[in-house]
Amino acid sequence: MPSRSSARLAALTVAAVCSAASIVVLTSPAHADSVRIHDIQGNTRMSPYAGKQVTDVAGIVTGVRGYGSSKGFWIQDPTPDADPATSEAVFVFTSSAPKVAVGDAVTVSGTVSEFVPGGAASGNQSVTEITKPTVTVVSSGNAVPAATVVDARSVPDAYAPAGDAAASNSINGLTLKPSKYALDYYESLEGMNVRVADARVVGASDPYTELWVTVKPREHANRHGGTVYGSYDSQNTGRLQIQSLGAVADFPSANVGDTLTGSTAGPLDYNQFGGYTLVANEIGTLKSAGLQRETTQKQKKGELAVATYNVENLDPADATFEEHASAIVNNLKSPDIVSLEEIQDNNGAKNDGTVAADQTVTKLIDAIALAGGPKYDWRSIDPVNNADGGEPGGNIRQVFLFNPERVSFTDRAGGDATTATGVTRVHGKAQLTASPGRIDPTDAAWANSRKPLAGEFVFRGRTVFVIANHFNSKGGDQGLTSQYQPPARSSETQRHQQATLVNAFVKKILDVQKNADVIALGDINDFEFSDTAKLLEGDGELWSAIKSLPKSERYTYDYQGNSQVLDQILVSPSIRRGCGLEYDSVHINAEFHDQISDHDPQVLRFQP
Repeated sequence: MPSRSSARLAALTVAAVCSAASIVVLTSPAHADSVRIHDIQGNTRMSPYAGKQVTDVAGIVTGVRGYGSSKGFWIQDPTPDADPATSEAVFVFTSSAPKVAVGDAVTVSGTVSEFVPGGAASGNQSVTEITKPTVTVVSSGNAVPAATVVDARSVPDAYAPAGDAAASNSINGLTLKPSKYALDYYESLEGMNVRVADARVVGASDPYTELWVTVKPREHANRHGGTVYGSYDSQNTGRLQIQSLGAVADFPSANVGDTLTGSTAGPLDYNQFGGYTLVANEIGTLKSAGLQRETTQKQKKGELAVATYNVENLDPADATFEEHASAIVNNLKSPDIVSLEEIQDNNGAKNDGTVAADQTVTKLIDAIALAGGPKYDWRSIDPVNNADGGEPGGNIRQVFLFNPERVSFTDRAGGDATTATGVTRVHGKAQLTASPGRIDPTDAAWANSRKPLAGEFVFRGRTVFVIANHFNSKGGDQGLTSQYQPPARSSETQRHQQATLVNAFVKKILDVQKNADVIALGDINDFEFSDTAKLLEGDGELWSAIKSLPKSERYTYDYQGNSQVLDQILVSPSIRRGCGLEYDSVHINAEFHDQISDHDPQVLRFQP
């Protein structure tokens, strides 16, 4: 056998030099007694070779990614060591389209790097990579190392170890315990060829050709086949994101409850949007579960039906008005009052100072009437331009729709974008000083966030106070697969302030009129078990009606394969203890690949 240096010298005479990676094709194997992949990966999340040069790292190419900003390929050592904590694969970052093929036996020289998808500020874990590589193809057409089976028995029930307090709760330096913690288990397989079989879909396909499956079909399952997120302390460890290395057209259009039958296999990656991801070069056959969109019951003559519906940045240029109208008429059965969230201004995201949304709302009202629903009336308050968050230029806001044949709206002048409505006593009853009006719109709690819209309605002679909300989003929170455990939820701070203000406003109404009917509803952007919900409920001023459902049915949204609550309808004691309270989360969007909004609407029926 020639020496490593002489083999490299001879090979370089026939090298094809690329812009980011040198590819050397050999007619005979090169001797390499260099570092192995499992040495590079080590038994923690950070490579002991990070920042160092490595030479002639050997492996078989298991996957090639020639698109996007992270071009490169995965290699895996077909001869593993005896340590289950050390991965046998690594990603080789080439920056340009790789010149290798699956089944090539290669050696790679380059610099070991820890790449953090989304940047260090994201809190994400890092991916161990070999960068600035020189690649030598030793042979082609080799068998790819057998895929490691990921299933209910292999994934631990515990989610993650507690982070090192001395390192801001980071788990990076901790020795992996793949038999004890799910995140450690997945990390021990980083880059390796893995396989799931007959995996149930728990997060529908999205436009980015991603979906989520579970390898634990019984884990917190609901009747649609989803996986319910019901506690910070009880994570769903069987969830795994699936992407495709193949053509977009080959990716299945899956709904929650469907199954990818047979084998889905490929390298296990980690990305910015969901963490551990099986990048499939083999995708199972889609078997439909036949999921159907739900329909709620029609309210009776003496029942008031109040709904909340986030219509996801609706503006006049959208093509979803007919579908939203059909959902309101046919699936929600034309509620008497509908609180809409994310109604954009008349020209959507065009950032030209427009704040009025009358064209958006009128177009929806007309579509509802055309679909056979009532001719709704509406109330809202235009925001200050670009002051309420959301898509720049879109000026999203809450809007009340109401059926004037069933309810009336009590108008009191004075409410605008910056003037607060208050509560006063008139003839022993509570009244709003402005209707519609905003709650403390200049308070710092609402900075760059939607301000609550309060209004008075009258149904069969009884006043009902309705407060439409859209709290601060979860943007900026560390992800569930973060390197920091438990992950920080920084966005909660503002939602806690917002919940405190809304509860205080409700308390003012109830202090004036103990038996007042008050409903606070909308996109709360937090779970029913969260501190946000607890602050909103207060000392019994409000109660989240979604708690009337079994825990397995409490969800309005699906994020990363977790069916969860973001939208809520909360009611005052007089409604909770009154007659015939019924709550329904109407699942028409979140579980479907062809959703018209990412939120499911909710409907509350009761007898005032």
